Amino acid sequence: MPASTAARLRLQRGFTLIELMVTVAIVGILGAIAYPSYRDYIIRGELTDATNGLSAMRANMERFFQDNRTYVTSGAFVTPCQSVDPATRTFNDFVVSCTVTATTFTLTATGSGPVAGFAFTVNEQDLQATTAAPTGWSTCASKWMTKKGMTC
Repeated sequence: MPASTAARLRLQRGFTLIELMVTVAIVGILGAIAYPSYRDYIIRGELTDATNGLSAMRANMERFFQDNRTYVTSGAFVTPCQSVDPATRTFNDFVVSCTVTATTFTLTATGSGPVAGFAFTVNEQDLQATTAAPTGWSTCASKWMTKKGMTC
């Protein structure tokens, strides 16, 4: 091999355009597959805020009922649903609202931000429901749908 050819081979370092394009294509394909799965995983994690919040509020409502024999505000005793402090009804990106009568209640957790479009409910009989969900997620009248693709 002549000395000039050996010198040229030593000077050529780096990647060719084809190699770079193949690498970018592989990274793009992996990203296109991984991102939706990651996003669903993050949303599933945030949906537990709603279910935990509804369970806690339901327990508070039952405790109030045991003490007062009603779900509505009784004298100086304010039902947990009608607390003036919104922090007691806010669970990260979910806000819990209430519909209350003397013997029944329905709690609704409505999502905002990354979980906008989700709404979960529970009542005094512990009937859980997913009343609203974004495209691709299911609703159900008998349980909380906390995973994409779950069946009712």
